[in-house]
Amino acid sequence: MDRKNEKTDAKGKGGNKPFQSDKPEGFLPIERIPNFNLLPKTVKRRVYALKRLQLQSANIEAKFYEEVHELERKYAGLYQPIFDKRRAVVTGAVEPTDEECEWQSDKEEEELAEDLQKKAALEEKQADSASSVDPKGIPEFWLTIFKHVDMLGEMLQEHDEPILKHLQDITVKFSEPGQPMQSFTLEFHFEPNSFFSNSVLTKVYKMKSEPDAADPFSFEGPEIVDCEGCKIDWQKGKDVTVRVVKKKQKHKGRGTIRTVTKEVPQDSFFNFFNPAKASPDGMDEDLDFTLATDFEVGHFFRERIIPRAVLYFTGEALEDDDSFEEEDLEEGEEEDLDEEGEEEDEGDFDPTKDPPPAECKQQ
Repeated sequence: MDRKNEKTDAKGKGGNKPFQSDKPEGFLPIERIPNFNLLPKTVKRRVYALKRLQLQSANIEAKFYEEVHELERKYAGLYQPIFDKRRAVVTGAVEPTDEECEWQSDKEEEELAEDLQKKAALEEKQADSASSVDPKGIPEFWLTIFKHVDMLGEMLQEHDEPILKHLQDITVKFSEPGQPMQSFTLEFHFEPNSFFSNSVLTKVYKMKSEPDAADPFSFEGPEIVDCEGCKIDWQKGKDVTVRVVKKKQKHKGRGTIRTVTKEVPQDSFFNFFNPAKASPDGMDEDLDFTLATDFEVGHFFRERIIPRAVLYFTGEALEDDDSFEEEDLEEGEEEDLDEEGEEEDEGDFDPTKDPPPAECKQQ
C-alpha cells in the first residue's frame, strides 16, 4: 500500500456541528436527495438498509486504518537507526566512511567530457582553498530544507534563520503500542544556543480514526482534529515571535509626556508552537482555514520532510512533488489552446453581430 495515497490528509474541523434526527444513529438526512420523498415506501426502506450496510463498511474501514497505524508504528522502530545515523552525520558527530560516501553520481562524472571534468575539478579546488576550516557535519541542513519547501518558506522569517541554524533534527513520535491511535508528536531538536533554553520543541497532533456519529459517511480515514504546542523558554530579548514598539503618552492633567514600550506579535516560524484553538461552534472560517493549514504542515513534516529529508535538501524531492501537481498536456494540446486564445483576443466583441456563447453549467 502506498503511504502517500492513504486517506490521511490533514483535514481540519473547527468543531462538530450539532446533529438532530429521529432516524437511528448513523443515518444522515436523506431527504435532500431530489425526489427521494416520491419514492415508494418499500424502496425507501431498502435505501435505509443500504445505508446501514454503508455504516458497517465505514466501521470496518476504521479498523483497517487502526491496523495500518500499528504497522506504521512497528516500522518506525526499523527506520529509527537510519534516522539516528542521519542526525549523527548532519551534526558532525560521525564521519561516514569512504564506502558509505560512494554514490552513483561519481560514476556519472566519469562519463562527462574531459573539459567539463577539468572545469569541475578546478572549481572544487577553489572552493576547498577558499575555506581553510573544514565545516562540521552538514551546515544549515534543516534551514536549507525550510528554504527549499514553499510551504515552510512562507512561514520562515529573516529573524528565524539564525535560530534554525541550530536545528539538529526533526523526528516524529507515535503513540505507544497498545494505546489508541490518538496522536503523533513532532520533535524539533536544537543544540545549545543563545535564543532559548529548550533542547527540544514539540508539537502534538491529535487524531481521530473512527466515523463521527453525527456524520459517519464523511469518514475517509484518520484525520487530525487538534494540535498542541509547547512553551518556549526564550532568553531575555530573544523572543522572535514579538517585537517591541514605543509609544508616547500625554498626561491629561499635567500635560507631561512619557514613552512606554510594549510587545506586539510578529510573524515567525516559531508561532508554529503556539497554535490557534478551534472555535467551539465551528463558525469561524478564518480560524478553520488557519487550523487546516497548520494540520497540513504537520502532516507534511510527518509524511514527507522527515522520511525524505536529504532529498528536500538537494531539491530532488521538489521535482517529484512538482510532477504530481502538474499533468503534461498531450502533444499539440497546448499549441491548440494558445491558438484559441489568440482568436479570442482579436477584435472587440459586438453583441449585435454575434450572440454570446451559451454559459457552460456544471452538472
